Amino acid sequence: MRHFFFALTASLALLPAAHAQTIPAEQFTKRPEAWEVELSPSGEYIALAVPSKDGMETSLEVTNLATGKSQVMRFGSQQHVSNIHWTADDQLVVSRASLEPLKARPVSLGELYSTNIKAKNQDILFGFVPDTETKRGKRKDRGISVIAKVLHNEPGMALVDFTCWDCGEEPDTVIFKVNTRTGERKEIERGDRLASYQFDQGGEPRFRTTWDENDEPVLAYRKNKGDPWQPLPKSIAGRLIYSVRFAPDNNTVYALVTDALEPAQAYKIDLKAGTRMKLAGDPDVAVSAFLYSGLDGIPFAVTYDAAKPALQYLEPNSEWTKLHSGLMAAFPGEMVSFRGFSRDGNKVLFSVWSDRDPGSYYVYDRTARKAQKIIDYLPGLKAEELAQTRPIEFASRDGQKLFGFFTAKGSGPKPMIVMAHGGPFGIYDTWGFDEQVQFLASRGYAVLQINYRGSGGRGEAFQRSGWQGWGTTIQNDIADGVHWAIANKLADPKRICTSGASFGGYTALIQPILNPGMYRCAIGYVGVYDLPLMLKTDKNYGISKRSRRFFDRTLGTDSDALAKISPARHADAIGVPVMLIHGRDDKTADFSQYKAMEAALKAQGKSVEAFIAEGEGHGFYKPENRAELYKRMEAFLGKYIGPGAAPAGN
Repeated sequence: MRHFFFALTASLALLPAAHAQTIPAEQFTKRPEAWEVELSPSGEYIALAVPSKDGMETSLEVTNLATGKSQVMRFGSQQHVSNIHWTADDQLVVSRASLEPLKARPVSLGELYSTNIKAKNQDILFGFVPDTETKRGKRKDRGISVIAKVLHNEPGMALVDFTCWDCGEEPDTVIFKVNTRTGERKEIERGDRLASYQFDQGGEPRFRTTWDENDEPVLAYRKNKGDPWQPLPKSIAGRLIYSVRFAPDNNTVYALVTDALEPAQAYKIDLKAGTRMKLAGDPDVAVSAFLYSGLDGIPFAVTYDAAKPALQYLEPNSEWTKLHSGLMAAFPGEMVSFRGFSRDGNKVLFSVWSDRDPGSYYVYDRTARKAQKIIDYLPGLKAEELAQTRPIEFASRDGQKLFGFFTAKGSGPKPMIVMAHGGPFGIYDTWGFDEQVQFLASRGYAVLQINYRGSGGRGEAFQRSGWQGWGTTIQNDIADGVHWAIANKLADPKRICTSGASFGGYTALIQPILNPGMYRCAIGYVGVYDLPLMLKTDKNYGISKRSRRFFDRTLGTDSDALAKISPARHADAIGVPVMLIHGRDDKTADFSQYKAMEAALKAQGKSVEAFIAEGEGHGFYKPENRAELYKRMEAFLGKYIGPGAAPAGN
């Protein structure tokens, strides 16, 4: 089977310095035209999650594709919606959401609302509605609800996965079949623990994953419809099975599978026979997703995104392969992603995106052979004005193959910002548009991103190799990436700074301690700087026994050892200028982290440039605050590695 790699241009012409700041910061931080776009099953309508001009509310907008007429639905003043699902030709379900600061986009709060396309019969399907003096609240759901599956053969019906907070000592999972028009619900599955379910085309749970007392997955399945749960044979999957799609016979299954800790591979499975056939996979990077042939169709391709982005067609002669490859040819250098389908398969919603393109949405009419543009995600940014992101590969000091991305305009050694992603475990950087990376590149800087050990996309073994490596293995991998960039004449060794958010903020401050002389400055954004303090204040640590075990397993429990790798405990060893950025209301990297780092630096007689945003949490979501953040970063970097910065050693 062939791999089709995206065409990435080798380089761009170096722009003159006078053109380095032509794109205002506000163009990078403005709200998009829509957060989400979803096609109705009839193919007649598009539903969009549209932010208000001030970004403080997100409404649901339904547009008739033929007439262009729209119906706007609000779900309360300064309320946000996300996770749009069409449950019938005229019925939708959305999640009530809040703006996730680091991504600055709506993220579900676990409550579900329904409406029809005329903005009538709006109702809360799942959520907690408090009583008033005169009226009892309609719903008393204490937990998180998500649409698990829309039942396309039963218009208006959907399965809801509800994680119940008050069902026992630990959260439990309950599956309900819900009439999204009336709100009527019927419980169809309940266990005594947290579980993940995968469903056949009729909506019956057929695969179940639970976790034992050591947080290891336990797999079960129903071989036939109506069977009791039984252990899943190792011949089907040894450790994990997910992204399950059943064929119409409800026996043939397409899924991503792991047998141990290796990267996920794609398989076709015969449940009754207990056998499988490998469709695609790579020994070093996981299959990231399937591409499907229609609304409930089987996969025709897979994608990979942890290294050089790639896709692999499974059925070269499929009509869907021909459609997708034709669209790829029509948008050279970009990725085409199918986002939705009409019931009859004639209308296809797809997006086009790349490292320099935030994305555009189209609806393709297969009969008319025409594409209708719906929106440009950020129309103010032009791809030709932005920088290329180059996938890179190198070996660490101990021989581990590592992947990452290098973004810059032009060629030759450049002043460089080393930007570590958050997490640190399971998260990973991918090829695609990143507003902060592109902002920095537009100012003449190169940006280096390393998927260090612990990152996702390469299997559990790779993630585990970074456990308890916050201040050791992970930091060595990042430093080795810097050496690689210097050796390949991509970075000016005298003009390198480090920056990052959350765990990346921790990295920004620990790197100059571990690698004196490598950096000229450091920017910590909503970072954690005192690890013993973090275990006392991080809201995720105490949320459940599983969360506490994960922290203990991946970070460690020895307070003295954690103190030794805490930047706030070693401010005397930070020999570079520091900028600290934090939200006053941050409850993840608690504001006490900022205060501890600032106090430690000042106790050593070192100045700190600071930007504290009132009303912001773990990252900034207000466009004006994000723009101000970028402007301050630009000014700070300009002092130390910009064109007018003093040479190293002065």
